Formats: sequence, C-alpha cells, structure tokens
Amino acid sequence: MTTTPAAKVERWQRFRTNRDNALATPHGWLTLTSFQWLEDSPGAVDLSPGLWSTDGSGTTAFLTAAASDGLTLVETGEKVDGTVSAVLADEESLMWVQFGGPDGDQVVVELAMRGGRYAIRTRDAASPVFTGFDGVPTYPYNPGWEVTGRFEPYPAPVDVPIGTANPLVDGVHRSVGEVVFRLPGSAHEFRLQAEEEKLGALTVTFHDETNGDTTGDWRKLALSRPRHDGSVVLDFNRAINYPSAFTPYGTCPMPVKNNSLDIRVEAGEKQPYPS
Repeated sequence: MTTTPAAKVERWQRFRTNRDNALATPHGWLTLTSFQWLEDSPGAVDLSPGLWSTDGSGTTAFLTAAASDGLTLVETGEKVDGTVSAVLADEESLMWVQFGGPDGDQVVVELAMRGGRYAIRTRDAASPVFTGFDGVPTYPYNPGWEVTGRFEPYPAPVDVPIGTANPLVDGVHRSVGEVVFRLPGSAHEFRLQAEEEKLGALTVTFHDETNGDTTGDWRKLALSRPRHDGSVVLDFNRAINYPSAFTPYGTCPMPVKNNSLDIRVEAGEKQPYPS
C-alpha cells in the first residue's frame, strides 16, 4: 500500500481553499441572477432600474436613469442622473453600475459583449446560491490522477468554432497545440487541444464519462508552461467546473469536438448541486 506524500496533499488542500475562496467573492459567479440581451430601443429590464439599449449598429450601450433610481457607477460612485454610455469589444465585460442594500452596492450590473451583441448580467450579493455556498464537492485526492504528458505545438494557432453554455452565443477556441498523455485504466493515448494562457501556461477543456453523472457537462484543467523537452504535468485532481456549472447565466466555452475522454475521470470537482 502506497502512502500519498503529505506535501502533495497539503498543496492540493491549499488549492481547494483558494478555489472556494475565489468563488465566494462578492459579486462573483455565484451571485449571477440574470442574463438579458439589450435591444435597440430603450426599455426596462428585469431586476434592475433604468432604461437600457444599444444604438442601431450595436457598437454602443446606453443606460438612462433618474437619480431616484439609486444607480451609481461602479468605478467612480457617481450617481446616474440622465444617460450614460459604454463601448466594449467582443468578449469584454464591464462592472458598470450598482444599486441596493445599505451601502448602495448589493447588486452590480455587468455589461457584456457576447457574439457581437450587448447583454447585461445582474450580480446580487444576496443571492441564495452565494449566501449558502460552503465549497465545491470534489473527489478525494488521488495521486494516480497526476500524470506526465507532452505538448505538441501547432505551427500556428488554429481558431476552432465552438458552442457555449448559452445556445445563442457562439465561441472560438484558439488551439495552440495538443497535449498527449495516458490515464489510469486506459490502454491508449489521449489528445486534447489546448489554449494558451499568460506566460505560456495551457488550459484544456474536456468531456469525460462522469459528465452528467457525478460531474457537470464539462470541466477544465490548467497546466503549467511546458518544460524545455515539451513535457507537461496534468493533475486531474485540480480539474474544475466552469462558472456555467453554478449558474444558468454563464456563456462558458464548450470543449472542441474531439476533446472527449472515453473513461471516467474520477478526480477534481463534482457537480455543485447533485440531484
């Protein structure tokens, strides 16, 4: 019987603590309470005062409100009394205005540009999903799910069209290469297309046979920058859910078509709300 090195368990536990703390931040993913597209003409929306719209070309978003609506700009605290506007590039977001609660910041309204259209998301610090959160359920730590693979970069990045958690929003996966590895219980190699993050780190988004059973519809795993020989470490104990596993208001990217593992990866985060 092998003994798990205490240092590895401690590092994983520290990772889990940091992960749960990050999810539990005020106005984070657990506080989302709506996702609404903006129309060309000013109109009311759910869960927020004011009249919201875009211009005819969809390049600028507008908010019109009276001082009595209680809206203030998040960045400056200035009251919204009249019309304010904002311009975002695709995939950008802005924590734009806030209102409610004793300090006037219980609800933050996020402006987002998704698929060439403006939308808003309300983030309410009184959401029961947020106030009742006590951590994400996970599989127990298992050192057997930490494996070494290799990264095979493409000559140039390839943009692959993908779906997202919102059926009305299309996404793009910028594949920079493939991570090749083996897993316990499987006799063949796996290949997952990877995206590049800051400083050369990688992310792989994947399906596996636990999806829809003990885990959500898909998960992702962060990898450190490949070593000089191309080797990479995949620790599936650190596989995590996308925000869309916690809220129906996410627009999180799905895995590319071939990023599916035909085994049960019983490691990492489970479904946040098991039935």
